[in-house]
Amino acid sequence: MISQMEKSPRVGILGGTFNPIHLGHLRGAEEAREALHLDTVCFVPVAIPPHKSEELEVPPNHRLEFVRLAVKGNPAFSICDVELRRKGKSYSVETVRHFHRHYPTGEIFFIVGLDAFLEITTWKRYKELFSLCHFVVLNRPGLNRRELTDLTPREFWETFRPGKNADHWVHNPSGHSTYFLSRPFMDISSSEIRDRIRRGISVRYMMPERVEAYVLEKQFYTGS
Repeated sequence: MISQMEKSPRVGILGGTFNPIHLGHLRGAEEAREALHLDTVCFVPVAIPPHKSEELEVPPNHRLEFVRLAVKGNPAFSICDVELRRKGKSYSVETVRHFHRHYPTGEIFFIVGLDAFLEITTWKRYKELFSLCHFVVLNRPGLNRRELTDLTPREFWETFRPGKNADHWVHNPSGHSTYFLSRPFMDISSSEIRDRIRRGISVRYMMPERVEAYVLEKQFYTGS
């Protein structure tokens, strides 16, 4: 759960189904924490993803345990189960407002992968999100500014102005920033892990050992 911090904490939020959580999630969170000098990064497991119609095969309590095991031992990482306790679909704007209530003097940084960010115009009240928090977009390696501009929704550029450099943009109405954070290539996905487990192929070094052991013990993703 969230704990109060002093002196305007800088709080990162990383949401996801974490089905299962893997090293790419953890490394992305750590790079965002380090680059933006965040005091903590809070992992928020999604209950019902708004953009996915299929039912998640692993119950919420087990996905929460995945995350607990993954962040264990890192004092800069924490967990919030607000979306698992909330009824209905999980909407980012409601989660960010929840964090504002718990950190009234803090700065909120919403961490998201580029692929998800490119679909932001389909998010519930997405324009409101830009007014509520900073964004940290985990960019694809080698993607130049021109390519990024072409990929990003036009609505984004209409309300933003250039910031300190090509990877920093400022929301005109609110002054909140969006940072495009280039990161080393780590080609790991939850869907690949699930597929490898179904096929009986090793997932070693793709996720934390504690999570791997838990997944295999409970026989998740085996199809049995």
